[in-house]
Amino acid sequence: MAWNEPGGKNNDPWKNRGGRDQGPPDLDDVFKNLFGKFGKMGGGSGGSGKSFGTVGAGILIGLLVVIWVVSGFYTIRESERGVVLRFGEYYKQVDPGLRWKPTFIDSVIPVDVTSIRDQASSGSMLTEDENVVRVQMEMQYRVVDPYRWTFAVTSPEMSLSQALDSAIRYVVGHSQMDDVLTDGREVTRQRVWEELQSILEPYDLGVTITDMNFRDARPPEEVKDAFDDAIAAQEDEQRFIREAEAYAREIEPRARGQVNRMNEEAQAYKERVILEAQGEVARFAELLPQYEAAPTVTRERIYLETMEEVLSKTSKVLVDTKGGNNMMYLPLDKMMEQRSSSTSSPARSSTTPYQSLPMSSSDNSGRPSTVNSGIRDSRFGSGGE
Repeated sequence: MAWNEPGGKNNDPWKNRGGRDQGPPDLDDVFKNLFGKFGKMGGGSGGSGKSFGTVGAGILIGLLVVIWVVSGFYTIRESERGVVLRFGEYYKQVDPGLRWKPTFIDSVIPVDVTSIRDQASSGSMLTEDENVVRVQMEMQYRVVDPYRWTFAVTSPEMSLSQALDSAIRYVVGHSQMDDVLTDGREVTRQRVWEELQSILEPYDLGVTITDMNFRDARPPEEVKDAFDDAIAAQEDEQRFIREAEAYAREIEPRARGQVNRMNEEAQAYKERVILEAQGEVARFAELLPQYEAAPTVTRERIYLETMEEVLSKTSKVLVDTKGGNNMMYLPLDKMMEQRSSSTSSPARSSTTPYQSLPMSSSDNSGRPSTVNSGIRDSRFGSGGE
């Protein structure tokens, strides 16, 4: 049965052994009893009690001093710098390592100077052409001066957030909507960075901006689909331009090579024609004395050589009969074709090619002339031998 239950009042823990009911012990009585015991241990006399009380007070003070000294040790991490305040006023800056400070006199504020911190800002903003866009950007920065970061402004994080928001709104308010949403994003990011630096410079917060990220920029939801189509069209335009440039870079060396080849061929043709002309001039210069010595023979020889060169390039032969004006035509190209076809087909191998030759002329009586009536080479002409 618990002491506070009905019928359990005899179990009251504060009731003394004599049965007298009393409350919880007073702290003053406890301390008096404690010091009284110390006095008895010192010999029971009044002088001895006073000396022992003095020794106990000294031990207590020494213990407090040890605790005060031990509590003053602290550690600054490698990535931090410590800002020491003495009685609330800036005193000095300490480097990483194990340090000591007088407790209740100095206080230390550790500041991380190595880590890269983030600060984001977003919101709906009005552009220069009176359109609304929602922009979201993120700034990355690092503390370089712990003292300025701690004491330059009341709340450095809040100041950075407000400065970033102000820079974004200023740049977006002086930009076209298409520039913010499409191909002007990089320019907008760079302008926000520069504007933010100019805003933070007078405050001297002791920070340096390491990067600025343009995370998102989108139009209002009501016209989002139309803007997505416009952005896709612009991306296709840029892709086509890059493909055309790649094709130009591919075809240009080939065209230059063809141009160089044509120039070299033209130069070679020019030199060949010049050399041939010079050779003809030299040949006629050598032929002139021979012509002056025997003009008839020389003229006939030149004529024969010329006709031989011309007639050697044709497959047609003209013959005439002796003593008549009839002219016959022998198509040698047809004859060769018939001979090749007769060789490929054995059924027609007994047929001579001369049977299918037409005569190109006839005599005065209308009868065709024969071949065995005397044939002369056409290069000697139709009259005289």
